[in-house]
Amino acid sequence: MIQLDPNPVFRKVIVPWYDSETLCVVEIVFMVAVILFGLAGISVAHERMEYRDYIWVPVFLVVMSSIVIVSVSIRLIKRYRRRSPR
Repeated sequence: MIQLDPNPVFRKVIVPWYDSETLCVVEIVFMVAVILFGLAGISVAHERMEYRDYIWVPVFLVVMSSIVIVSVSIRLIKRYRRRSPR
């Protein structure tokens, strides 16, 4: 649900703090770090025979972090398109 500013002349969307552009960028940076961590885990799992059964954990981290990055990026792109003049 979109919250509107109570001012009847200028109805602009009030973005909650947890969905701000700054926090979205921080979230993307954090997810890139998680992807790097997951890739390191995949590398270690390939090197050590006793960890090969658990390779699904770092693969899961990489896939889920990638999904979050795509989702947040789409949200930011939509927000920039809505704001830009046509």
